[in-house]
Amino acid sequence: MSHCSFGHHDKRTFNLPTSGLPAATALVATLVLAGCQATEVQNKPMETPDFGEHVIIMDPSMPSNEVQDKLDAIFKLQESNQFGPERYAVLFKPGVYHNKVRLGFYTQLLGLGQFPDDVMLQGGIQVEASWHGGDATQNFWRSVENLSVTPDNGTMQWAVSQASPLRRIHVRGNMLLDDNGGWSSGGFIADSLVDQEINSGTQQQWLTRNSTLGSWTNENWNMVFVGVKNAPDGQGWPNPPYTVVEQTPVVSEKPFLTIDSAGHYSVFVPALRKNSQGVSWQDKHLSGESLPLDKFYIAKAATDTASTLNAALNAGKHLLFTPGIYQLDAPVQIKNPNTVVLGLGIATLLPTAGNVAMTVADVDGVKVSGLLFDAGEKNSEVLLQVGDKKTTLSHAQNPITLHDVFFRVGGASVGNATHSVIINSNHVIGDNLWVWRGDHGNGIGWALNKTKHGIIVNGDDVTMYGLFVEHFHDYQTLWNGENGEVYFYQSEAPYDVPNQESWMNGSTNGYASYKVADHVTHHKAIGMGVYCFFDTNTSVKLNSAIEAPTGPDIHFEHVTSVSLGGTGEITHVLNGQGDKAYDKNYVSRIIKQ
Repeated sequence: MSHCSFGHHDKRTFNLPTSGLPAATALVATLVLAGCQATEVQNKPMETPDFGEHVIIMDPSMPSNEVQDKLDAIFKLQESNQFGPERYAVLFKPGVYHNKVRLGFYTQLLGLGQFPDDVMLQGGIQVEASWHGGDATQNFWRSVENLSVTPDNGTMQWAVSQASPLRRIHVRGNMLLDDNGGWSSGGFIADSLVDQEINSGTQQQWLTRNSTLGSWTNENWNMVFVGVKNAPDGQGWPNPPYTVVEQTPVVSEKPFLTIDSAGHYSVFVPALRKNSQGVSWQDKHLSGESLPLDKFYIAKAATDTASTLNAALNAGKHLLFTPGIYQLDAPVQIKNPNTVVLGLGIATLLPTAGNVAMTVADVDGVKVSGLLFDAGEKNSEVLLQVGDKKTTLSHAQNPITLHDVFFRVGGASVGNATHSVIINSNHVIGDNLWVWRGDHGNGIGWALNKTKHGIIVNGDDVTMYGLFVEHFHDYQTLWNGENGEVYFYQSEAPYDVPNQESWMNGSTNGYASYKVADHVTHHKAIGMGVYCFFDTNTSVKLNSAIEAPTGPDIHFEHVTSVSLGGTGEITHVLNGQGDKAYDKNYVSRIIKQ
């Protein structure tokens, strides 16, 4: 028997059988029986938000073996569940836990303290790739935030690729970013403290932002450090290929869920920082705004629709998406300034009628974070649109921000989207975006998951930290706005080009990954890597990884092109500069333009 509080008022007793159920259902039933429902103090049910059954709340008073059983059950289901529908968020109340977490797909670990050291995970966190033969290049869609980790063997292993961010963590030891020699491809860590050494191993590219490190060792093609204390020496690029930007020009950290000593939940929204270095929390001072959870509409995939979500937004609520896949037949419309939209457990928005999944009005201070936008079978013109059109409206003092926002066209199923994200507003800050036309999984093919661009930036003064854009048919990134700044860019050309004739930009071979429009006069991009792997037809060539106008205020610095395994050719790195990357010379670089 388990005494379970499933709503704000009802407390009922359930006897849940677990045999004979599908894996996901049996897991939820097992977790509920074990007492890990999203509930707090039994005698004060009004204090307990109804997060639903896929938000698992841990309490330090629980026996360690009980916590471990729950963590292991989730990992067993999610270890190789790359395109499955299950989503989980595991929330740790402040305290000490003697557990080691193995983290699989669509699983988020969140500490609920004000500061990372309020939750101490004494045992560690491990992500490896034994499910994929030690190759971590498909370890996507998972995250850890706002806790401290003491690895049992001294090293936290985090062998991941895109869409696997680490934020506000304190690693009391070392970190390893690969699976002991197997490839990993792209990662992001921000606002974090690592006491000892980060060993990137065979990690191909990585962005570290506003963090403090013990030290860093190893490198591959594109390692970028922005606003990092004790970053490695970047003077010798490309040997080693460390790009170091001393201060982060402008950023606000991602909002996060927290709980106080009385058991009240809130979402903390960090303040804007300019010209910053290091973590935002080390002096035990938080600058920003705390929003009580009763100001949020807590969304559930099983019951909510675009209509119910928009009704909540129109009533002035913020949105908290609990884990799940939200089927939307119309856009979720963010119209009010300073609205916070926060997803838990890689919450996923799926348009079903060829519609836009979400629109953000051209207003101050909207924050969208922790969401995966997944294209539906019926083509959407765009999945996320920020601003209805290009205007002169300034958001410089209170920018719109996008944190850990991911896009997928194909992979889980057939998906089609002409564009994944269009940014029309000015002064938008992007902080870890992966925009992906699927190259494996379901519904994959040159004529199946159809696209044009991954991201279009029409707004002025847009800044990106960690922009990953891959495999789209046309320009991966099209930048039309002035004063754009990008710190770390990673992109792969489409793998599945059937032949050169199918991929021509007029008389030019292929479409540049990163295109700055000819009319732009001010642009800056630092730490860029563009790769090709034309495995369908190895004779395919991409004329230039990047195309941009030239001028005194157009700056590119530390740009790399790679032919992965020498499979296909990138003829130039930037415009007509740089040697070709192909089978005999698979890496080409330019220092700056």
